[in-house]
Amino acid sequence: MKRKKQITNKTIVMTAVIGSLIVMGTMITNMLWTSRQTAMATSEAVGAVSTFYLEAMADRRAKTITNLINSNFDHMQKAVDFIAGEDIDSQEELRDCLGEIKSLLGLNRFALVDEDNVVYTQYTTYTGGSRHTFLTDAALNSRIITTVSLYGSSKQLCLAIPTPDLVIMGKNFKACFVQVDIREIVELLAFDDRGRTHFALYAKNGGNLSGTRLGPVIQDDNLFESLKGVIPDDVWEDNYRNFELEKNGSLALELEGAEESLCYVPIRGTGWEMAVLIRDSVIQDQIRNVSERSLKTTRIQIIFTLVTVLILATILLYQLGAISRAKLEEEKETSRSFRDMANTDSMTGVRNKHAYTEAEKIINEQIGSGELRNLAVVVGDINGLKHVNDTLGHAAGDQLIRDACTLICEYFKHGAVYRIGGDEFVVLLEGTGYDSMLETIRALNRKVEDNIKEDAVVVSIGYASLNPDDRQLRDVFERADQMMYERKKELKAMGAQTR
Repeated sequence: MKRKKQITNKTIVMTAVIGSLIVMGTMITNMLWTSRQTAMATSEAVGAVSTFYLEAMADRRAKTITNLINSNFDHMQKAVDFIAGEDIDSQEELRDCLGEIKSLLGLNRFALVDEDNVVYTQYTTYTGGSRHTFLTDAALNSRIITTVSLYGSSKQLCLAIPTPDLVIMGKNFKACFVQVDIREIVELLAFDDRGRTHFALYAKNGGNLSGTRLGPVIQDDNLFESLKGVIPDDVWEDNYRNFELEKNGSLALELEGAEESLCYVPIRGTGWEMAVLIRDSVIQDQIRNVSERSLKTTRIQIIFTLVTVLILATILLYQLGAISRAKLEEEKETSRSFRDMANTDSMTGVRNKHAYTEAEKIINEQIGSGELRNLAVVVGDINGLKHVNDTLGHAAGDQLIRDACTLICEYFKHGAVYRIGGDEFVVLLEGTGYDSMLETIRALNRKVEDNIKEDAVVVSIGYASLNPDDRQLRDVFERADQMMYERKKELKAMGAQTR
Protein backbone atom coordinates (compact mmCIF):
# COMPACT_ATOMS: atom_id res chain seq x y z
CA MET A 1 0.00 0.00 0.00
CA LYS A 2 2.82 2.34 0.92
CA ARG A 3 4.56 1.69 -2.40
CA LYS A 4 1.33 2.27 -4.31
CA LYS A 5 0.78 5.47 -2.35
CA GLN A 6 4.31 6.68 -3.16
CA ILE A 7 3.76 5.83 -6.83
CA THR A 8 0.46 7.64 -6.78
CA ASN A 9 1.99 10.72 -5.13
CA LYS A 10 4.94 10.66 -7.50
CA THR A 11 2.60 10.34 -10.43
CA ILE A 12 0.55 13.30 -9.23
CA VAL A 13 3.67 15.42 -8.73
CA MET A 14 5.08 14.46 -12.14
CA THR A 15 1.73 15.08 -13.73
CA ALA A 16 1.53 18.48 -12.05
CA VAL A 17 5.09 19.33 -13.06
CA ILE A 18 4.66 18.08 -16.62
CA GLY A 19 1.26 19.73 -16.82
CA SER A 20 2.73 23.01 -15.54
CA LEU A 21 5.59 22.77 -18.02
CA ILE A 22 3.13 22.04 -20.83
CA VAL A 23 0.95 24.99 -19.78
CA MET A 24 4.01 27.24 -19.44
CA GLY A 25 5.40 25.95 -22.74
CA THR A 26 2.06 26.52 -24.41
CA MET A 27 1.80 30.06 -23.02
CA ILE A 28 5.41 30.85 -23.97
CA THR A 29 4.88 29.40 -27.45
CA ASN A 30 1.63 31.31 -27.76
CA MET A 31 3.38 34.47 -26.56
CA LEU A 32 6.20 34.07 -29.08
CA TRP A 33 3.76 33.28 -31.88
CA THR A 34 1.53 36.16 -30.85
CA SER A 35 4.55 38.48 -30.63
CA ARG A 36 5.70 37.47 -34.09
CA GLN A 37 2.23 37.81 -35.56
CA THR A 38 1.73 41.17 -33.85
CA ALA A 39 5.06 42.44 -35.16
CA MET A 40 4.18 41.34 -38.70
CA ALA A 41 0.69 42.84 -38.46
CA THR A 42 2.13 46.11 -37.12
CA SER A 43 4.62 46.32 -39.99
CA GLU A 44 1.82 45.66 -42.47
CA ALA A 45 -0.33 48.33 -40.80
CA VAL A 46 2.52 50.83 -40.96
CA GLY A 47 3.07 50.08 -44.63
CA ALA A 48 -0.66 50.18 -45.44
CA VAL A 49 -1.29 53.47 -43.63
CA SER A 50 1.86 55.10 -45.08
CA THR A 51 1.01 53.91 -48.60
CA PHE A 52 -2.60 55.09 -48.30
CA TYR A 53 -1.44 58.50 -47.06
CA LEU A 54 1.15 58.87 -49.83
CA GLU A 55 -1.24 57.72 -52.57
CA ALA A 56 -3.84 60.25 -51.43
CA MET A 57 -1.23 63.02 -51.30
CA ALA A 58 0.21 62.17 -54.74
CA ASP A 59 -3.26 61.89 -56.27
CA ARG A 60 -4.33 65.29 -54.90
CA ARG A 61 -1.27 66.98 -56.33
CA ALA A 62 -1.63 65.22 -59.66
CA LYS A 63 -5.23 66.48 -59.84
CA THR A 64 -3.98 70.01 -59.06
CA ILE A 65 -1.75 69.87 -62.15
CA THR A 66 -4.56 68.38 -64.25
CA ASN A 67 -6.88 71.21 -63.18
CA LEU A 68 -4.17 73.76 -64.06
CA ILE A 69 -3.82 72.22 -67.53
CA ASN A 70 -7.59 72.17 -68.13
CA SER A 71 -7.88 75.77 -66.95
CA ASN A 72 -5.20 76.86 -69.43
CA PHE A 73 -6.92 74.99 -72.27
CA ASP A 74 -10.23 76.73 -71.41
CA HIS A 75 -8.54 80.15 -71.37
CA MET A 76 -6.81 79.40 -74.69
CA GLN A 77 -10.14 78.63 -76.34
CA LYS A 78 -11.58 81.87 -74.94
CA ALA A 79 -8.54 83.71 -76.31
CA VAL A 80 -9.07 82.22 -79.79
CA ASP A 81 -12.75 83.19 -79.72
CA PHE A 82 -11.78 86.71 -78.67
CA ILE A 83 -9.20 87.07 -81.47
CA ALA A 84 -11.64 85.72 -84.05
CA GLY A 85 -14.05 88.50 -83.15
CA GLU A 86 -11.44 91.25 -83.59
CA ASP A 87 -10.73 93.05 -86.89
CA ILE A 88 -6.92 92.74 -87.04
CA ASP A 89 -5.11 94.10 -90.09
CA SER A 90 -1.48 94.39 -88.93
CA GLN A 91 1.09 92.74 -86.70
CA GLU A 92 0.99 95.76 -84.39
CA GLU A 93 -2.75 95.28 -83.88
CA LEU A 94 -2.19 91.56 -83.35
CA ARG A 95 0.41 92.23 -80.68
CA ASP A 96 -1.88 94.69 -78.93
CA CYS A 97 -4.62 92.06 -79.02
CA LEU A 98 -2.28 89.45 -77.52
CA GLY A 99 -1.34 91.91 -74.80
CA GLU A 100 -5.01 92.45 -74.00
CA ILE A 101 -5.51 88.68 -73.80
CA LYS A 102 -2.61 88.46 -71.38
CA SER A 103 -4.26 91.08 -69.15
CA LEU A 104 -7.76 89.61 -69.30
CA LEU A 105 -7.03 85.87 -69.12
CA GLY A 106 -3.62 85.75 -67.43
CA LEU A 107 -2.03 83.79 -70.31
CA ASN A 108 1.52 85.07 -69.90
CA ARG A 109 3.15 82.97 -72.63
CA PHE A 110 0.37 82.78 -75.23
CA ALA A 111 1.31 82.51 -78.93
CA LEU A 112 -0.31 81.91 -82.33
CA VAL A 113 1.12 79.82 -85.19
CA ASP A 114 0.30 80.40 -88.87
CA GLU A 115 0.30 77.82 -91.66
CA ASP A 116 4.01 78.52 -92.33
CA ASN A 117 4.96 77.66 -88.72
CA VAL A 118 5.65 81.31 -87.90
CA VAL A 119 5.00 81.96 -84.20
CA TYR A 120 3.42 85.27 -83.14
CA THR A 121 3.77 86.49 -79.55
CA GLN A 122 2.99 89.81 -77.88
CA TYR A 123 6.53 91.02 -78.46
CA THR A 124 8.05 89.15 -81.41
CA THR A 125 7.70 86.58 -84.19
CA TYR A 126 9.93 83.60 -84.98
CA THR A 127 9.97 80.33 -86.89
CA GLY A 128 8.79 77.69 -84.46
CA GLY A 129 9.29 74.38 -86.28
CA SER A 130 12.65 73.70 -84.65
CA ARG A 131 11.58 74.76 -81.15
CA HIS A 132 8.22 73.01 -80.94
CA THR A 133 8.02 69.44 -82.21
CA PHE A 134 4.23 69.42 -82.40
CA LEU A 135 4.41 71.93 -85.32
CA THR A 136 6.00 69.26 -87.51
CA ASP A 137 2.72 67.33 -87.57
CA ALA A 138 0.97 67.61 -90.90
CA ALA A 139 -2.36 68.25 -89.19
CA LEU A 140 -3.27 69.26 -85.65
CA ASN A 141 -6.60 67.68 -84.77
CA SER A 142 -6.68 67.74 -80.97
CA ARG A 143 -5.09 69.07 -77.82
CA ILE A 144 -1.35 68.53 -77.51
CA ILE A 145 0.67 68.42 -74.29
CA THR A 146 4.47 68.36 -74.53
CA THR A 147 7.47 69.11 -72.35
CA VAL A 148 10.15 71.41 -73.76
CA SER A 149 13.47 72.76 -72.51
CA LEU A 150 14.39 76.38 -73.10
CA TYR A 151 18.05 77.35 -73.41
CA GLY A 152 19.09 73.90 -72.21
CA SER A 153 17.83 74.23 -68.62
CA SER A 154 14.45 75.79 -67.99
CA LYS A 155 11.72 73.19 -68.54
CA GLN A 156 8.30 74.24 -69.77
CA LEU A 157 4.93 72.52 -70.09
CA CYS A 158 3.66 73.34 -73.61
CA LEU A 159 -0.12 73.19 -74.22
CA ALA A 160 -1.43 73.56 -77.79
CA ILE A 161 -4.82 73.44 -79.51
CA PRO A 162 -5.68 73.59 -83.24
CA THR A 163 -7.32 76.72 -84.69
CA PRO A 164 -8.42 75.54 -88.15
CA ASP A 165 -10.87 78.38 -88.84
CA LEU A 166 -8.77 81.30 -87.60
CA VAL A 167 -7.79 83.79 -90.31
CA ILE A 168 -5.83 86.96 -89.43
CA MET A 169 -4.31 89.48 -91.84
CA GLY A 170 -5.30 87.17 -94.71
CA LYS A 171 -3.32 84.25 -93.24
CA ASN A 172 -4.58 80.96 -91.95
CA PHE A 173 -3.50 80.21 -88.38
CA LYS A 174 -3.37 76.54 -87.51
CA ALA A 175 -2.67 76.51 -83.78
CA CYS A 176 -2.12 78.42 -80.57
CA PHE A 177 -0.15 77.41 -77.49
CA VAL A 178 0.98 78.50 -74.04
CA GLN A 179 4.07 77.54 -72.04
CA VAL A 180 3.90 77.03 -68.27
CA ASP A 181 7.19 77.12 -66.36
CA ILE A 182 7.52 73.89 -64.34
CA ARG A 183 9.03 75.96 -61.52
CA GLU A 184 5.67 77.72 -61.15
CA ILE A 185 3.96 74.33 -60.85
CA VAL A 186 6.47 73.27 -58.18
CA GLU A 187 5.70 76.41 -56.14
CA LEU A 188 1.99 75.59 -56.37
CA LEU A 189 2.52 72.04 -55.12
CA ALA A 190 5.14 72.69 -52.43
CA PHE A 191 4.39 71.70 -48.85
CA ASP A 192 6.35 71.77 -45.61
CA ASP A 193 6.07 69.08 -42.94
CA ARG A 194 9.58 69.44 -41.46
CA GLY A 195 11.27 67.37 -44.12
CA ARG A 196 9.32 64.16 -43.49
CA THR A 197 7.69 64.11 -46.94
CA HIS A 198 9.25 64.86 -50.32
CA PHE A 199 7.87 65.09 -53.86
CA ALA A 200 9.18 65.38 -57.43
CA LEU A 201 7.90 65.34 -61.01
CA TYR A 202 9.49 62.80 -63.37
CA ALA A 203 9.52 62.04 -67.07
CA LYS A 204 8.85 58.53 -68.38
CA ASN A 205 12.57 57.68 -68.28
CA GLY A 206 12.85 58.78 -64.64
CA GLY A 207 14.39 62.16 -65.42
CA ASN A 208 13.69 64.79 -62.76
CA LEU A 209 11.56 67.59 -64.27
CA SER A 210 10.82 69.63 -61.14
CA GLY A 211 14.38 69.86 -59.82
CA THR A 212 13.13 68.98 -56.34
CA ARG A 213 14.94 66.47 -54.12
CA LEU A 214 13.12 63.21 -53.46
CA GLY A 215 14.74 62.74 -50.07
CA PRO A 216 18.42 63.07 -49.08
CA VAL A 217 19.61 60.05 -51.11
CA ILE A 218 17.65 60.20 -54.37
CA GLN A 219 17.88 64.01 -54.41
CA ASP A 220 17.23 65.58 -57.86
CA ASP A 221 18.91 62.90 -60.03
CA ASN A 222 17.28 60.40 -62.38
CA LEU A 223 15.00 58.28 -60.20
CA PHE A 224 15.88 54.91 -61.70
CA GLU A 225 19.60 55.58 -61.77
CA SER A 226 19.39 56.42 -58.05
CA LEU A 227 17.43 53.22 -57.32
CA LYS A 228 19.92 50.93 -59.12
CA GLY A 229 21.19 48.45 -56.56
CA VAL A 230 18.88 49.82 -53.85
CA ILE A 231 15.88 47.64 -54.77
CA PRO A 232 15.78 44.16 -56.40
CA ASP A 233 16.20 44.09 -60.18
CA ASP A 234 12.71 42.64 -60.81
CA VAL A 235 11.12 45.38 -58.68
CA TRP A 236 13.23 47.98 -60.49
CA GLU A 237 12.08 46.68 -63.89
CA ASP A 238 8.40 46.56 -62.85
CA ASN A 239 8.45 50.18 -61.71
CA TYR A 240 10.42 51.32 -64.77
CA ARG A 241 7.75 49.67 -66.95
CA ASN A 242 5.01 51.42 -64.93
CA PHE A 243 6.60 54.78 -65.75
CA GLU A 244 6.76 53.94 -69.46
CA LEU A 245 3.09 52.84 -69.47
CA GLU A 246 1.98 55.83 -67.32
CA LYS A 247 0.72 53.66 -64.46
CA ASN A 248 0.65 54.29 -60.75
CA GLY A 249 2.58 52.21 -58.23
CA SER A 250 4.46 52.11 -54.95
CA LEU A 251 7.52 50.50 -53.42
CA ALA A 252 9.24 50.18 -50.06
CA LEU A 253 12.96 50.72 -49.73
CA GLU A 254 15.65 51.22 -47.13
CA LEU A 255 17.99 54.19 -47.49
CA GLU A 256 20.70 55.08 -44.98
CA GLY A 257 19.24 52.59 -42.50
CA ALA A 258 15.75 54.09 -42.59
CA GLU A 259 12.68 52.50 -44.14
CA GLU A 260 10.91 54.66 -46.69
CA SER A 261 7.75 54.37 -48.78
CA LEU A 262 7.49 55.82 -52.29
CA CYS A 263 4.28 56.22 -54.29
CA TYR A 264 3.75 57.64 -57.75
CA VAL A 265 0.73 58.44 -59.93
CA PRO A 266 0.60 59.54 -63.59
CA ILE A 267 -0.52 63.00 -64.62
CA ARG A 268 -2.75 62.14 -67.55
CA GLY A 269 -1.77 63.49 -70.93
CA THR A 270 1.62 64.89 -69.86
CA GLY A 271 3.81 61.79 -69.75
CA TRP A 272 4.76 62.82 -66.19
CA GLU A 273 4.67 60.93 -62.91
CA MET A 274 4.07 62.60 -59.53
CA ALA A 275 6.22 60.80 -56.93
CA VAL A 276 5.94 61.27 -53.15
CA LEU A 277 8.30 59.76 -50.56
CA ILE A 278 7.85 59.65 -46.78
CA ARG A 279 10.75 59.14 -44.37
CA ASP A 280 10.52 58.58 -40.59
CA SER A 281 6.92 59.69 -40.64
CA VAL A 282 4.77 60.46 -37.63
CA ILE A 283 2.62 57.46 -38.52
CA GLN A 284 5.59 55.05 -38.43
CA ASP A 285 7.03 56.52 -35.21
CA GLN A 286 3.75 56.47 -33.31
CA ILE A 287 2.61 53.00 -34.35
CA ARG A 288 6.01 51.39 -33.80
CA ASN A 289 6.52 53.00 -30.39
CA VAL A 290 3.15 51.75 -29.22
CA SER A 291 3.86 48.29 -30.68
CA GLU A 292 7.26 47.96 -28.97
CA ARG A 293 5.90 48.96 -25.57
CA SER A 294 2.99 46.56 -25.93
CA LEU A 295 5.19 43.64 -27.00
CA LYS A 296 7.55 44.21 -24.05
CA THR A 297 4.64 44.21 -21.65
CA THR A 298 3.33 41.01 -23.24
CA ARG A 299 6.64 39.17 -22.67
CA ILE A 300 6.73 40.17 -18.98
CA GLN A 301 3.08 39.60 -18.14
CA ILE A 302 2.19 36.34 -19.84
CA ILE A 303 -0.99 35.77 -17.84
CA PHE A 304 -2.31 39.16 -18.94
CA THR A 305 -1.69 38.56 -22.65
CA LEU A 306 -5.29 38.98 -23.66
CA VAL A 307 -5.67 42.17 -21.63
CA THR A 308 -2.45 43.57 -23.12
CA VAL A 309 -3.63 42.83 -26.65
CA LEU A 310 -6.91 44.60 -25.96
CA ILE A 311 -5.00 47.58 -24.54
CA LEU A 312 -2.74 47.59 -27.60
CA ALA A 313 -5.74 47.60 -29.92
CA THR A 314 -7.31 50.47 -27.98
CA ILE A 315 -4.10 52.50 -28.00
CA LEU A 316 -3.54 51.83 -31.70
CA LEU A 317 -7.05 52.98 -32.54
CA TYR A 318 -6.60 56.08 -30.40
CA GLN A 319 -3.23 56.92 -31.91
CA LEU A 320 -4.44 56.33 -35.45
CA GLY A 321 -7.47 58.51 -34.75
CA ALA A 322 -5.27 61.27 -33.33
CA ILE A 323 -2.85 61.03 -36.23
CA SER A 324 -5.70 61.05 -38.75
CA ARG A 325 -7.22 64.14 -37.13
CA ALA A 326 -3.85 65.88 -37.04
CA LYS A 327 -3.20 65.04 -40.69
CA LEU A 328 -6.70 66.18 -41.65
CA GLU A 329 -6.12 69.53 -39.94
CA GLU A 330 -2.75 69.80 -41.64
CA GLU A 331 -4.29 69.11 -45.04
CA LYS A 332 -7.03 71.67 -44.35
CA GLU A 333 -4.41 74.26 -43.45
CA THR A 334 -2.42 73.34 -46.57
CA SER A 335 -5.59 73.67 -48.66
CA ARG A 336 -6.27 77.11 -47.15
CA SER A 337 -2.66 78.13 -47.87
CA PHE A 338 -2.95 76.97 -51.47
CA ARG A 339 -6.21 78.89 -51.86
CA ASP A 340 -4.62 82.04 -50.43
CA MET A 341 -1.59 81.60 -52.71
CA ALA A 342 -3.82 81.05 -55.73
CA ASN A 343 -5.82 84.23 -54.99
CA THR A 344 -2.96 86.59 -54.03
CA ASP A 345 -0.75 88.60 -56.38
CA SER A 346 2.82 87.80 -55.32
CA MET A 347 4.21 91.20 -56.28
CA THR A 348 1.71 93.54 -54.61
CA GLY A 349 -0.08 91.38 -52.03
CA VAL A 350 -3.57 92.31 -53.29
CA ARG A 351 -6.01 89.88 -54.91
CA ASN A 352 -5.04 88.54 -58.34
CA LYS A 353 -6.77 87.67 -61.62
CA HIS A 354 -7.85 84.27 -60.31
CA ALA A 355 -9.53 85.88 -57.29
CA TYR A 356 -11.26 88.41 -59.56
CA THR A 357 -12.57 85.60 -61.77
CA GLU A 358 -14.03 83.85 -58.72
CA ALA A 359 -15.60 87.09 -57.47
CA GLU A 360 -17.00 87.73 -60.95
CA LYS A 361 -18.82 84.38 -60.93
CA ILE A 362 -20.47 85.18 -57.58
CA ILE A 363 -21.44 88.71 -58.65
CA ASN A 364 -22.89 87.45 -61.93
CA GLU A 365 -25.12 85.06 -59.97
CA GLN A 366 -26.24 87.94 -57.71
CA ILE A 367 -26.98 90.13 -60.72
CA GLY A 368 -28.95 87.32 -62.34
CA SER A 369 -31.03 86.78 -59.20
CA GLY A 370 -31.65 90.52 -58.77
CA GLU A 371 -30.29 90.66 -55.21
CA LEU A 372 -27.41 92.99 -56.09
CA ARG A 373 -28.27 96.61 -56.72
CA ASN A 374 -25.46 98.92 -55.60
CA LEU A 375 -22.14 97.99 -57.20
CA ALA A 376 -19.43 100.01 -58.88
CA VAL A 377 -16.35 98.95 -60.83
CA VAL A 378 -13.21 101.09 -60.92
CA VAL A 379 -10.56 100.26 -63.53
CA GLY A 380 -7.04 101.61 -63.04
CA ASP A 381 -4.18 101.49 -65.53
CA ILE A 382 -0.60 102.57 -64.76
CA ASN A 383 0.77 105.27 -67.06
CA GLY A 384 4.33 104.92 -68.32
CA LEU A 385 5.09 101.36 -67.18
CA LYS A 386 6.57 100.36 -70.54
CA HIS A 387 8.62 103.55 -70.61
CA VAL A 388 10.05 102.80 -67.17
CA ASN A 389 10.79 99.19 -68.10
CA ASP A 390 12.54 100.26 -71.30
CA THR A 391 14.58 103.08 -69.77
CA LEU A 392 15.17 102.08 -66.14
CA GLY A 393 14.75 98.30 -66.22
CA HIS A 394 12.14 95.84 -64.98
CA ALA A 395 13.15 96.26 -61.33
CA ALA A 396 12.07 99.89 -61.54
CA GLY A 397 8.94 98.82 -63.40
CA ASP A 398 8.08 96.37 -60.62
CA GLN A 399 8.53 99.13 -58.04
CA LEU A 400 6.23 101.40 -60.09
CA ILE A 401 3.56 98.64 -60.00
CA ARG A 402 3.88 98.36 -56.21
CA ASP A 403 3.73 102.16 -55.79
CA ALA A 404 0.62 102.32 -57.97
CA CYS A 405 -0.99 99.56 -55.92
CA THR A 406 -0.19 101.42 -52.69
CA LEU A 407 -1.78 104.59 -54.11
CA ILE A 408 -4.96 102.77 -55.15
CA CYS A 409 -5.28 100.93 -51.83
CA GLU A 410 -4.73 104.16 -49.90
CA TYR A 411 -7.73 105.84 -51.52
CA PHE A 412 -10.04 102.84 -51.93
CA LYS A 413 -9.91 101.64 -48.34
CA HIS A 414 -13.51 100.41 -48.54
CA GLY A 415 -13.14 98.42 -51.75
CA ALA A 416 -11.75 95.08 -52.92
CA VAL A 417 -8.58 95.73 -54.97
CA TYR A 418 -7.46 93.24 -57.66
CA ARG A 419 -4.43 93.23 -59.94
CA ILE A 420 -5.73 91.53 -63.10
CA GLY A 421 -2.82 92.27 -65.44
CA GLY A 422 0.69 93.64 -65.60
CA ASP A 423 -0.36 97.28 -65.21
CA GLU A 424 -4.11 96.97 -64.70
CA PHE A 425 -6.08 97.05 -61.45
CA VAL A 426 -9.79 96.67 -60.68
CA VAL A 427 -11.63 97.83 -57.56
CA LEU A 428 -15.11 96.49 -56.67
CA LEU A 429 -17.13 98.89 -54.52
CA GLU A 430 -20.20 98.14 -52.42
CA GLY A 431 -21.67 99.67 -49.29
CA THR A 432 -19.56 102.54 -47.88
CA GLY A 433 -17.11 102.31 -50.79
CA TYR A 434 -19.97 102.67 -53.28
CA ASP A 435 -21.49 105.65 -51.47
CA SER A 436 -18.19 107.57 -51.32
CA MET A 437 -16.95 106.55 -54.76
CA LEU A 438 -17.19 109.92 -56.54
CA GLU A 439 -15.53 111.81 -53.68
CA THR A 440 -12.74 109.20 -53.55
CA ILE A 441 -12.13 109.31 -57.30
CA ARG A 442 -11.99 113.13 -57.34
CA ALA A 443 -9.41 113.06 -54.55
CA LEU A 444 -7.36 110.39 -56.31
CA ASN A 445 -7.46 112.28 -59.62
CA ARG A 446 -6.20 115.44 -57.92
CA LYS A 447 -3.34 113.45 -56.43
CA VAL A 448 -2.50 111.91 -59.83
CA GLU A 449 -2.46 115.30 -61.55
CA ASP A 450 -0.08 116.60 -58.86
CA ASN A 451 2.10 113.54 -59.40
CA ILE A 452 2.51 114.42 -63.09
CA LYS A 453 4.30 117.60 -62.04
CA GLU A 454 6.42 115.72 -59.50
CA ASP A 455 7.26 112.84 -61.88
CA ALA A 456 5.60 110.40 -59.46
CA VAL A 457 3.26 107.48 -60.05
CA VAL A 458 0.34 108.20 -62.41
CA VAL A 459 -2.74 106.00 -62.69
CA SER A 460 -5.60 106.46 -65.16
CA ILE A 461 -8.98 105.79 -63.49
CA GLY A 462 -12.31 104.91 -65.06
CA TYR A 463 -15.49 103.87 -63.25
CA ALA A 464 -19.04 102.72 -63.84
CA SER A 465 -22.01 101.66 -61.72
CA LEU A 466 -24.38 98.73 -62.15
CA ASN A 467 -27.41 99.59 -64.33
CA PRO A 468 -30.77 97.77 -64.31
CA ASP A 469 -30.16 96.45 -67.84
CA ASP A 470 -26.71 94.99 -67.05
CA ARG A 471 -26.66 91.21 -67.24
CA GLN A 472 -23.18 90.54 -65.92
CA LEU A 473 -20.21 92.25 -64.30
CA ARG A 474 -18.48 92.41 -67.66
CA ASP A 475 -21.00 95.00 -68.85
CA VAL A 476 -20.03 97.37 -66.01
CA PHE A 477 -16.32 96.63 -66.47
CA GLU A 478 -16.36 97.58 -70.15
CA ARG A 479 -17.92 100.99 -69.43
CA ALA A 480 -15.35 101.65 -66.71
CA ASP A 481 -12.57 100.48 -69.01
CA GLN A 482 -13.72 102.84 -71.77
CA MET A 483 -13.76 105.76 -69.33
CA MET A 484 -10.28 104.79 -68.18
CA TYR A 485 -8.95 105.11 -71.76
CA GLU A 486 -10.57 108.55 -72.08
CA ARG A 487 -8.91 109.56 -68.81
CA LYS A 488 -5.57 108.30 -70.14
CA LYS A 489 -5.93 110.72 -73.08
CA GLU A 490 -6.59 113.61 -70.67
CA LEU A 491 -3.51 112.78 -68.61
CA LYS A 492 -1.41 112.53 -71.75
CA ALA A 493 -2.45 116.06 -72.62
CA MET A 494 -1.24 117.09 -69.16
CA GLY A 495 2.19 115.61 -69.83
CA ALA A 496 1.88 112.07 -68.49
CA GLN A 497 3.43 109.08 -70.22
CA THR A 498 0.85 106.77 -71.81
CA ARG A 499 2.80 103.53 -72.21
